[in-house]
Order: sequence, then structure tokens, then C-alpha cells
Amino acid sequence: MSLHPKLHAITERIVQRSVASRAAYLAGVDAALRDGPFRSRLSCGNLAHGFAACGPTDKSRLRGGVTPNLGIITAYNDMLSAHQPFEHYPEILRETARELGATAQVAGGVPAMCDGVTQGRGGMELSLFSRDVIAQSTAIGLSHDMFDASVYLGVCDKIVPGLLIGALAFGHLPAIFLPAGPMTPGIPNKQKAEVRERYAAGQATREELLEAEAASYHGAGTCTFYGTANSNQTLLEAMGVQLPGASFVNPDTPLRDALTRQAAVRALEISALGDDFRPLGRLIDERAIVNAVVTLMATGGSTNHTIHWIAVARAAGIVLTWDDMDQLSQLIPLLARVYPNGEADVNRFAAAGGTAFVFRELMEAGLMHADLQTVAEGGMHQYGQEPALRDGKLAYIDGVRESADPDVVRGVADPFEAQGGLRLLRGNLGRSLIKLSAVKPQFRTIEAPAVVVDAPQVLNKLHAAGVLPHDFVAVVRYQGPRANGMPELHSLAPLLGLLQNQGRRVALVTDGRLSGASGKFPAAIHMTPEASRGGPLARVREGDIIRLDGEAGTLELLVDAAEFAAREPAPNTAPAGHDLGRNLFAMSRRLVGPADQGAMSISCGPAADDGSIWNYDAEYELGHDAAAADAPHEAKDA
Repeated sequence: MSLHPKLHAITERIVQRSVASRAAYLAGVDAALRDGPFRSRLSCGNLAHGFAACGPTDKSRLRGGVTPNLGIITAYNDMLSAHQPFEHYPEILRETARELGATAQVAGGVPAMCDGVTQGRGGMELSLFSRDVIAQSTAIGLSHDMFDASVYLGVCDKIVPGLLIGALAFGHLPAIFLPAGPMTPGIPNKQKAEVRERYAAGQATREELLEAEAASYHGAGTCTFYGTANSNQTLLEAMGVQLPGASFVNPDTPLRDALTRQAAVRALEISALGDDFRPLGRLIDERAIVNAVVTLMATGGSTNHTIHWIAVARAAGIVLTWDDMDQLSQLIPLLARVYPNGEADVNRFAAAGGTAFVFRELMEAGLMHADLQTVAEGGMHQYGQEPALRDGKLAYIDGVRESADPDVVRGVADPFEAQGGLRLLRGNLGRSLIKLSAVKPQFRTIEAPAVVVDAPQVLNKLHAAGVLPHDFVAVVRYQGPRANGMPELHSLAPLLGLLQNQGRRVALVTDGRLSGASGKFPAAIHMTPEASRGGPLARVREGDIIRLDGEAGTLELLVDAAEFAAREPAPNTAPAGHDLGRNLFAMSRRLVGPADQGAMSISCGPAADDGSIWNYDAEYELGHDAAAADAPHEAKDA
């Protein structure tokens, strides 16, 4: 089917807005290309250092031949359940490369922190910045110029976006991303959430809570709810830089290992020394970025990607905005109900039809670009198929034509909702986002007095003291990138969920982040401009009436405009701490950009004609809209 005209129009607007920056990026990709193995221009001393520790076969191939060398960037550590399976991937990749007459080396490791461990703790203030550290670490690993193609071992949260940004800095290299797959099902997510809420109410012991958490997070693999980690996987497939159907195959299974081996095969085939050269910088274009956002909306994915994919797009010279995301969300139907948007986990989603079903439905409806070149030889249409083992070998078979579980996944003709999972909120407090798909329709609108705090822990103390109003909007400010690194505020979810269960009307408004695991109550997050940049949130006072209407896309402070303008910003009573390494990130907090520009603390765009670093600066006037987002922008110093 032909492309939907609205999808075409949105994509073309992004293309036109990105003409200069995309051209500069692609010029850099082309300038990095050369004939023969990339290591061929290393001096003898350089090269000898590069293969000194290799065995005889690999050393012989690296020192003289025209064989490709595969660079492995790994986020392995054995504390993260999602990354523990990566321990043995490098050996699988090396063995596969040797069988093909090639070589493979671990180019470098990148840090990988777990938001599940740092939730509500000081370490969470390093989480967002870890994405930029990962991008830089990726670049350091590849800077040796020893490699002809690359593979990336990463799954979670900031790790995949960081790897992507780093990989795009080496856009002349082909790249394939390898997941480890989700852990098998534990206790139902609803049951876990109920124990959390009972604990917040003082009705469950710590032992009961720990038992529930341990029964949910119980083994190797990605956490099974549809948060940022699992959203990463679907978005990578939607852009065609991960093998089709690779996202939700469980660890330590024959099919998982077959997909890992095939990734090495394909990475070598698409290198400049193979027969099908496909550099990453050419694959990730405006259509690929739009496909990622479309998939985010169709599956009700993580709100974190409204920050991360803007940063990823910038790394490829593409200017993506919240307005684009909002318009795509209003066009794309919601086709999946996976926790927290439903009761199912990702294993059940995969069994019901998974990504293959969703992609095929979207492509056949003209709601997804089907004409992308991908790492798979068959292009995007192959992503409508499922991987399987046939006589011990990897094969692709047609996915289900009808949903195997309509409570979990549906087709375009019968969606869960006509619009996607996210909505941009506008009003006199700035711009923010809400994950509408996680909130039942009856809770999507609220008008109530503000309870204003500068740290999430204070709200829990107010509840314990019994002083919270019956209905209220919790304003948790000074949680933005510049204030303290924009930590996740998921620790508030059990309390606010509990109060809503009691029949109280509650909502959250914050310049911080809220995890993809959040749900139930309305939450206006990523408020921009943030309080630390002089945003209106700093002038909200206790008891001010706030009206949030998720359906209409509005968030308003119901205070006289002149009175509000005359107020002085309140000081931050909970500034960033200095323990747990937070002191090392003071410069990152000082340099970081706004959330709606990707909250970058590093420069990742191409150089402009004047030698400065391309950096898209959106307008921050209240009432900013798509027209403003499309206004011409100038290259500015980073």
C-alpha cells in the first residue's frame, strides 16, 4: 500500500528541516571511507599493537590480508540481568568470523548502569548522563581504526541510545545491534504492582515486597515489562539495524545463539570488504527515525525515547522535534497493550504476534516506511517475518496474519485506541509530555491544587504525615537535566497509584523523567523549560490550581497572568548531591541542553560551514508549536 499522506508530509517536513545538517553529516561519512581494510593505513607499529595478543590465525589475517575485522562494543556486566548473557557473545562472534575467514575483536566496553537498582537513590542522577558517556566510550573503542564493521551488545535504558549515538559518529562503518532477550515470565506485573502499593500503604512488610520483586526479576534477561529497555529493541528493529525478530527471543536458547551467529555473518557481508556494503550512517535516515517514532506510538513505548531519539536523530544530522512526535502519535493507532499499558509482559506480546505482526500491519496500512534499506537483505518486509530454526539453521517464516491474543495486540482495523501512546501538553507552564496510553480515560483530566516539592522523597513524607489534600497535583520541580541530571521519579508511582485507588484524583507535573514502567495516574513529565533554566515551574506556589487535560493536550496554571509574572522564582531546596560520583558530573549538568533537544551534555552533530558544531536551538516561548519548530535555524557554537 502507498504511504499515508500525513506520514509522508511529516517525514518531508523533517527532511526539509534537516537539509543542511544531514548533508554535513553524510559528507563526513563519505570522507571517512577508503579502499581496502580500514586498518591498512595504520603504520607497522600501530598495526602490531592492534594484533599483538591475537592467536596465530587471527594475527596472520590481520597483518596482511584483505579480510574484514569485526569490532565488538560490549556493555556486558554480570550485575544487570539484561546484560549478563553477553558474557559469552564475543567468543561466539569470534568463532563465526573465523569460520568465514575473517576476524573479530572486542573493541571496547561501555558502562551499563541499572535504573532498577538506582531508583530513588542518588546514583540515579548519573543515569541520563551515562548515555553520553556510553557514546563517548563507543567512540574511544572504535578510534583505533582497526575495524571494517561493528556489532553492539546492549539492551537497556540509556545504553542502546548511547551506543547508537557513538556508532553514528562512525557512520562509515556497517553496524548491527544484538540484544540478549527478555527473561522468562515471573509473577504477573499487576500482582507486583499491588504488593508495591500495599507496601506504600503500610499494609505489606519489606519481606513481602522483596519476595514479590525477586519473583518478578528472577533470572537472566531483560525485565519483562515494556519499559525503556524493551522499547529500545522494537525501535532498533523498526529502523532496520537489528536482525528481524531478534528482540524477544529468550537468552540461552538455540534460536538466540543462532541469531547472534547470524549477526556476525551479516555484519561481515555488509562491510566494505563484503558484497553488500551498508554503512550505518546511510541506513539511519529520516525515514528510519520516523519508523522508530511510529513504532513507539503504536506499541505504547517508553516516554524516555522522547528525549533519546531526538538525540539519536541529531547524531545523524536529523532535526526531530516533540511536535513531530505529537503529530505522529495523533496519526498512529495504538496496537499493543503490554504492561504498564496492559496486563501482558513482552513474552506474551511476542507469542501473540509481536513486532512482526505490528510492523506488517503498519506497513500494509501505509503507516510505516517500507522502503528502507536495512541490515537484513530483505529490507523492512523481512521484519514482518519471524525467526525460527529449521534443521538447526536460522530461517524466516511468515508471522501470524491474525493476532493470537487480541487482549495484547491488534490490527490497524481494530486498534485499542485510534491514537498512539504519547501526547504533547502545551500551556502557560511550558511544554511537557504524557503517556496517555497508560492512563484510563476517566483519569486523563484533573483540576486540583498544587502540592509543590523540590525532591520526590518530600512527597512521601507529607503523605506519612497525613497532610496531603484529598485531590492534588504533585509539582516535583528542579528535577531537570541542569538541576540534577534528570533522575527517574518512578519511586513516586506506588504512592500516587495507591491514592488514585482510594478514589482520590492525583497527578504529577515535573521537569524530571518518569520511567516506561510508570502508569495509572496522569503525569506531565519532561517539562521544558525546566525550573533551573528559569522555567515557569519555579514560580508555582502551594495551593495554585492546575488543570491538566490529556485528551486536549493542555496543561494550565489557573493563576492571574500578571500576578504570576510578578512572582520571583523559588530557590532549589534540594540541589544535586556530591556523593556516589555525582561531583564528577558537575560539568555535564552545566553543559546539558534542554529535554526537548535530547538533553545532550556532549556535541554530536556535524560541523557547520563556519567550523562550529551544529546545534539545533528551539524557541522556548510559551505556545511553541510545529510552525516554530520548523523555523529556520542557524549553526551555533556548542
